Amino acid sequence: MTNKFKLCYAVKSSSNRPDFPNNMTEEEKLIMQAHSEFWDKLLLDGKALVTGPVQDSSGTYGFAIVFSESEEAARELLKDDPAQKLSVYHYSPMLANYISE
Repeated sequence: MTNKFKLCYAVKSSSNRPDFPNNMTEEEKLIMQAHSEFWDKLLLDGKALVTGPVQDSSGTYGFAIVFSESEEAARELLKDDPAQKLSVYHYSPMLANYISE
């Protein structure tokens, strides 16, 4: 195993509705299921390092780390994420230190 450093983007998704995800409509549940499948593929393809919901005192939001050399490339990678219909995405560059086999 070795330590690796790689430019990544932290992606935070904030819902357009304050009571989301606690009161999802049936349509939103289907979108979030497709969203989960979309991110599973990115993880399996090695394009994302971590993804999932975060619950804190300000509410629930989505968080992910994607491998990308630029914000434009990160946006391109996520352009087909079904949850973009429900959320606003914020991109922040970071240098990830991770262990790989």
